[in-house]
Amino acid sequence: MRKILPLALAGLFALSACRLAGQDDPVDTSRSLNTMAALPLHAYLPDPASDGAKVIDRAQWVLGKQCMVRLGFTGFRMLRTEAVESTYPVRQGGFTSRDTLGDDSPYGVVDPDLASEQGYHNRQPDASAQPQEWPADQYTALTGVFEPSDSRSAHGHRIPEGGCLGQAARRIYGPPPKVTTVNGLKLSGYYSRAMQLWYESHKQASKDPAWKKADSAWSACMKKKGFAYSDPDKASLDSDWFGQVKPSDKERKTAAADARCKLDTGYVPAVHAVEARAQKTLIGRDKESLEAMRTTYERAVRKARTIVGQVS
Repeated sequence: MRKILPLALAGLFALSACRLAGQDDPVDTSRSLNTMAALPLHAYLPDPASDGAKVIDRAQWVLGKQCMVRLGFTGFRMLRTEAVESTYPVRQGGFTSRDTLGDDSPYGVVDPDLASEQGYHNRQPDASAQPQEWPADQYTALTGVFEPSDSRSAHGHRIPEGGCLGQAARRIYGPPPKVTTVNGLKLSGYYSRAMQLWYESHKQASKDPAWKKADSAWSACMKKKGFAYSDPDKASLDSDWFGQVKPSDKERKTAAADARCKLDTGYVPAVHAVEARAQKTLIGRDKESLEAMRTTYERAVRKARTIVGQVS
């Protein structure tokens, strides 16, 4: 199963896999294309580090705090929203994963030296938001996510759909779009259409003869180095790497060979060109809904500024 891409992008670069002496380093070339921001659909996904996204987070916690007080959590009157607005809630005792397997790039490892050190354990913490644990009753009220034994009420008050933060999001954005399903996963967020198109374009691109040719060249290169994988995802998602906090010697050697073969075969420029073309095609077909999504976001930013201004 191919990775369901990260989120983001803006510019497209037509770069050749063959480089002459004195031109860009192949690692730098591959790295520049191996980001979500280097694909067209990224332009329709808000940057979580932007001022607009931050003010929406702030407004959501302002409204969420008010909702929690209404539900009877009187201690929330003292909550300093600026201390939590860059966090997302997790259930107390439930956030234990330290596995850094995977990364947020579309095409995986591209730096042999880095891969020989980290293997496929390249996931970096999200700098835009950090987890914060809440007691079970507060977590369910904030998120509307319940375990079988959890009550759907708090202090005699019904918890709203999506919890207090979900209710806040609806006040900021308006009614959420219809739930869509991507590869068996239900998406109900305000940017779900862009994410759905991202998945569809990736699926289409991976069937393109040019992509298959790139996979074959990479696989042949790996075979010469003693590794039998049909495509890079088969290597990075090998079950042997799961459940490890640190990469094994075998994983590091495999990842280093993977990255070297991507460079030697021009893998990233080849598949990036195919995927960028597929995304452009789908954007052209669904421009109206994507622009409507962007308008919704811009309206949400204005409303969030008003909400924050009222409590400042």
